[in-house]
Amino acid sequence: MRCSIGNSKKHKNIKFKLIKKFNPLLRNQFYCSAKLSKIQRIFGNARKSMISDIFPFNQFCLAYIFNKMPAKIIDGKKIAEKIINDLKSKIKNMKEKPGLALVLVGNNPASEVYVNFKEKDSKEAGVYCERYNLDENISEMDLLNLVNNLNQNPKIHGVLVQLPLPKHIDENLVTNSILPHKDVDGFTAVSLGHLFSDKTILAPATARAVIHLIESTGAKIEGKNAVVVGRSNIVGKPVAMMLLEKNATVTICHSRTKNLEENTKKADILVVAVGKPNLITKDMVKEGAVVIDVGINRIGGKLVGDVDFNNVKEVAGFITPVPGGVGPMTRAMLMENTLKAVELAKRIS
Repeated sequence: MRCSIGNSKKHKNIKFKLIKKFNPLLRNQFYCSAKLSKIQRIFGNARKSMISDIFPFNQFCLAYIFNKMPAKIIDGKKIAEKIINDLKSKIKNMKEKPGLALVLVGNNPASEVYVNFKEKDSKEAGVYCERYNLDENISEMDLLNLVNNLNQNPKIHGVLVQLPLPKHIDENLVTNSILPHKDVDGFTAVSLGHLFSDKTILAPATARAVIHLIESTGAKIEGKNAVVVGRSNIVGKPVAMMLLEKNATVTICHSRTKNLEENTKKADILVVAVGKPNLITKDMVKEGAVVIDVGINRIGGKLVGDVDFNNVKEVAGFITPVPGGVGPMTRAMLMENTLKAVELAKRIS
């Protein structure tokens, strides 16, 4: 077979690897598809024209490889680790260390896991952390008194009450009892109100995580069609507002939306946060879209998202995994909010 790659050492190595490893494989286009991931690892080092010269007999397979490459996985864990390390460097040089209070009521297994992670991240970043494990039968008044004490504690810059709370406690009442400049989760009515009026104090950590993950792909948000599936006050609405602030054209879908697929199929950016496993399937996603899966669902002891990851990744341009996507980034944004709360405290005092 004639090859016009060139005679440099680098090009000869590329030619040798491609011919030796994959020339026999490419004679069958279906076998090519099965070996796609292996082929791409080699093709990443060569220009398309080079590969065409080596494999002129199989143009169908080349088109499949170059035009149907699986989505790039957005590694939220890796991005979050870098943020935590950067914060650690900043905090190391601060005279006043950020302080975070974590309040856990009851023994909900999922809540315990989340609080454990947040406590671990605090220690890694150098944030002073106080953890309160409270009995599930604690009275609403006693919980409110604790929050009030934390509000008045100058060592504590951020207060987080892990949700959900036991049924006998009013979540909204407890959440809104946190001072806005200490609301590092961004859940209080005041925090959300400021977000909607473009005067953000502390934006919700999960919403910030979503925006950061989208921007990490290099994709521009401005002018893009963004679809948010889910309208909760914690994720859906804040994400939609933050995308709107960045000049995206935003559509919010929910349980009463008719023809959900018609909306999601138009999305350049698709954010899903509804808590329904594998709700979004491959045929509902625009080719090349950025897909952010906020959902966390447990099926048979395994965590899965709201997006059918294994199939959707074949059409999306970028996609977050579950776990390892939004979760670690939310905790990193929580640490950033705690650091920001230190500056807010100084301005208020």
